[in-house]
Amino acid sequence: MNASAPLPPTPSSADAATALDAAVQAQLSKFSMGLSPISLALAYSDWLMHLAVSPGRQLQLMQQWVNAASPDPAAKSTALDADARFADPAWQQWPFNQLRQSFKASEDWLRAATQVQGLSAHHRHVVSFFNRQALDAVSPSNGLLTNPQVLEKGLATFGQSWFKGAQQFWHDVLTQPTSRQAGAAHLNPLPYQVGKDVAVTPGKVVFRNHLIELIQYTPSTPTVWPEPLLIVPSNIMKFYILDLSPKNSMVRYLVGQGHTVFMISWRNPDASDRHLGMQDYLETGVMTAMGEVKALTQAPRIHALGYCLGGTFLAIVAAALGRCQAKSAVPKRRGRQSDQQHRRQDDVAGWDSMPELASVTLLAAQTDFQEPGELGVFIDDDQLNTLRAAMARTGFMSGSQMAGSFQFLNARDLIWSRHIRRYLMGEDDVGNDMMSWNADVTRLPERMHNEYLSSLFLNNALAQGHYRLGGQGVALVDMAAPLLVVGTLRDHVSPWRSVFKIHLHTQNETTFILAAGGHNAGIVSEPGHPRRSYQIDHLPQGHGWVDPDEWLAHAPLVQGSWWPAMHDWLKARSGTPVPASPIDASRVVCDAPGQYIEVRYADD
Repeated sequence: MNASAPLPPTPSSADAATALDAAVQAQLSKFSMGLSPISLALAYSDWLMHLAVSPGRQLQLMQQWVNAASPDPAAKSTALDADARFADPAWQQWPFNQLRQSFKASEDWLRAATQVQGLSAHHRHVVSFFNRQALDAVSPSNGLLTNPQVLEKGLATFGQSWFKGAQQFWHDVLTQPTSRQAGAAHLNPLPYQVGKDVAVTPGKVVFRNHLIELIQYTPSTPTVWPEPLLIVPSNIMKFYILDLSPKNSMVRYLVGQGHTVFMISWRNPDASDRHLGMQDYLETGVMTAMGEVKALTQAPRIHALGYCLGGTFLAIVAAALGRCQAKSAVPKRRGRQSDQQHRRQDDVAGWDSMPELASVTLLAAQTDFQEPGELGVFIDDDQLNTLRAAMARTGFMSGSQMAGSFQFLNARDLIWSRHIRRYLMGEDDVGNDMMSWNADVTRLPERMHNEYLSSLFLNNALAQGHYRLGGQGVALVDMAAPLLVVGTLRDHVSPWRSVFKIHLHTQNETTFILAAGGHNAGIVSEPGHPRRSYQIDHLPQGHGWVDPDEWLAHAPLVQGSWWPAMHDWLKARSGTPVPASPIDASRVVCDAPGQYIEVRYADD
């Protein structure tokens, strides 16, 4: 052995300790389904300890429990009628009415039990959420012998519905592990095939980089509005939520109204993309797409529309662009060092190639994350640390993890309702284009997801003016374009009151629409769809704050789809129509919907 040969470096004790901690936390996150048991234990400890030192509150809760155990027969709860699980008349008959009454009383009691002084707001939210999830799991509507509708159907079919439900249960149990272990080449085909049944609006991919494909849709009218429309979907989802089957396609509708529509299609990342961050998605994604739309159409002004997280991306870029264009409109004094520095930074960022925004439309997009709704249950330092440990193994947040999280947020509708229909009633799943799209899940890169949760959700940096893009501070008040903001009434992902809070941070001319439905179904609200409605109101530039509940009480209610209102709003902020031009053949990369949309992965 050569005594003079250098010894290999040895890890320090600090590095070894960090690696050991990371390994333990990674295993912990693996077996806790991505949830932090420590965070959950802290929340319940906080609740139980404050309840233990509140004897007066305990007496109130005991009295409420006694009253619930001996209800007034003449009393009728409106909450019972409002719960869809117990809406069938069969629940009015004994003994099922007693089961229903006891269950609802337990719900009310648990809800009241979390109202303890001293309990932190976040811990109250966590405890209330998990209490509700646990109680929903034992609802009498989920039981074979405690659901009168299940019993009635079983007797009416001589047990065939129960037999079929059992078959479907064992089929799902036996096939689910196989699909999770399958490779990408063995994924089951989607019920609605992309490019054949959905995402079929004619168009071409006219630009591609590592992160996006940019689709330009073929005009279908002889004249078009001079300002093209760029759509920025969320990178959490495949873009064709806005281009489902032809009758449900927002893209097809807008093209049919004379808009020249462009769409970003995000690349589905893999482990090699783990270092892609928020800045990459903003600059290489949104800003690059804006510049390409301007170059392709020679239009100095464009409309921009963002959906969900894509709307948050768009708001950040629109605010930074408004600030930059406002500075460029102010004459600069020569030789001033700060002006030269700003000029250099603007040149580096490529702001000179950006178009002016004629309008900004934000669909179910949060810009203030102080009240993020049910997602806030999963956002605290310890939960994020557990999530980081899980992503460190793979380099991404898997599609199956995200799908599971969204199902957990609305377990009553997405898990237990399906359980009742498929396994207890023996009914087949009724597929549609949106359900097929929902199964086409995507990933998020490790760094981007960490930055998104830490910066926006945990620290609310955008609303507080702490977020930076290209080294420059971003403030929502710098957005100069008129705003059309759309929230949905039953949104578990972007609660409409949280979406509404953009009124606090901007003074632009703002039109707010509150649509019936949830995060997806409320946005995909094609004309002619039954039972659609929306409320709409307009605030001029320089508006003050309006309380959301006050807005809800006074905003006019309109029956039907809100899409025509969106088109009218865009039309009013557009120029005189011009003859439609074909897509530049020299810029065509491939046919729409492109190649990035086709990338799918098995469960991770």
